[in-house]
Amino acid sequence: MTRVILVLCGAALAATMTGAAQGQSAASGRLVVYENARLIVGDASAPIESGVMVVQGGRITAVGSKGSVTVPAGATHVDLTGRTVMPTLVNAHVHIGYEGYTSWGAKNYTPQNVLNHLRREAYYGVAATQTVGSSPTEASIAFAHEQQTGKFPVASRFFFIPGMAPPNGGPDAILIKGTKELNAVYEVSTGAEARTAVAGMAAKGIKQLKIWVDDRRGTYPKMTPEVYNAIIDEAHRRGMLVHAHAIQMADQKAVVRAGVDVLVHTVQNEPIDDELMSLLREKKPYWTTVIGLGDRSEACGGDPFVEETYPEKALEEIRAKDCAPLPPTSANRERILSNNLPKYIANGARLVLGTDAGIDARHAFGWADHHEMTRWVQSGVAPMEAIVAATSRPAALIGIPDLGTLAAGKSADFLVLTANPLEDIRNTRRIDKVYFAGVALDRAKMAREFKEGK
Repeated sequence: MTRVILVLCGAALAATMTGAAQGQSAASGRLVVYENARLIVGDASAPIESGVMVVQGGRITAVGSKGSVTVPAGATHVDLTGRTVMPTLVNAHVHIGYEGYTSWGAKNYTPQNVLNHLRREAYYGVAATQTVGSSPTEASIAFAHEQQTGKFPVASRFFFIPGMAPPNGGPDAILIKGTKELNAVYEVSTGAEARTAVAGMAAKGIKQLKIWVDDRRGTYPKMTPEVYNAIIDEAHRRGMLVHAHAIQMADQKAVVRAGVDVLVHTVQNEPIDDELMSLLREKKPYWTTVIGLGDRSEACGGDPFVEETYPEKALEEIRAKDCAPLPPTSANRERILSNNLPKYIANGARLVLGTDAGIDARHAFGWADHHEMTRWVQSGVAPMEAIVAATSRPAALIGIPDLGTLAAGKSADFLVLTANPLEDIRNTRRIDKVYFAGVALDRAKMAREFKEGK
């Protein structure tokens, strides 16, 4: 991959990228009215029954109930009676580039493979995807620039944030093999080194970063308070947000107290206590649960929605090694999740979609987003809150002003569903069409290519 540093633009390039820049110029000037659908706007407001949405040139120009929107003359009318329309999803946490479905590692990290992962996200209705902490900085900046300038076929918009860890610490035992080979993680040992690294990121236009605060059950060095406090302070001085991987409750308390902006992971081994809940109420961090990677793979269940993008060889390998019955300890995990997840939200944590996809083929790009939403609702989150957490809130976190809601001025990126996800969140899987910038993706063609391993 070309190694280029784009000092003025950096990772922020993709934030202003429109669907047209991804090769969607066919939508230019086209006037279409989508009518009679249920519209879920994505901002927690009540759905609009018998809704009307006007799209021109790939952008939404009007949204409302039938009779309240003036329909321009000469428009093409699309009748969506019986359908539900909602914004495309936004995934704030993946690990892109390493997964090859029948192989895994740094050897797979090419622009073509990154694009493949983004197209898989797009297939499942995800319009923007952020890779967190594991992608090499210069290569990521170059990819974002090339996507913005229209080099690649239509895909989910690429965002990335760099990661920071102690030497030989940070990513898990799988991911660290790839990040080490590509020197993808900034390794720092002191507060001074940390501040220098953050300053260098800021000079490249990078607006967010990730830290790992986890000793992997005593097998890794853990980032010290001196270092993460320096990172958070320097980042905030430069207008940057900090994501913190922290799994144990003591570590979550420490990083939230220190002022991290995004808390990654859910305490899964014990009920969260009053002190953590008090910190959440005070700080109100964004929060990515990334529950699904610890679940039994949905690729074990024979669901066409999941299987339709896997090469057959990948499915065979997953079923051979990852589809054993759940261990007895899984019941306790479920009880703790059902206890903890609603308490995070009730005490101010701002839930956003993130999946950790990219670590293992059993938990794959695209369908994992829908799996995470399902797990939220199973643990007590209302379907409308799940939709907000998967659309408008992650768009706000990443800084994508033209995605996240169905509203005038936004890019016409939306899902057409054959059933209502407010009645059953699994209905987000009932995808009839996916539109980016007012153009429907050719999902049948994409599925054939994925099945063929392309």
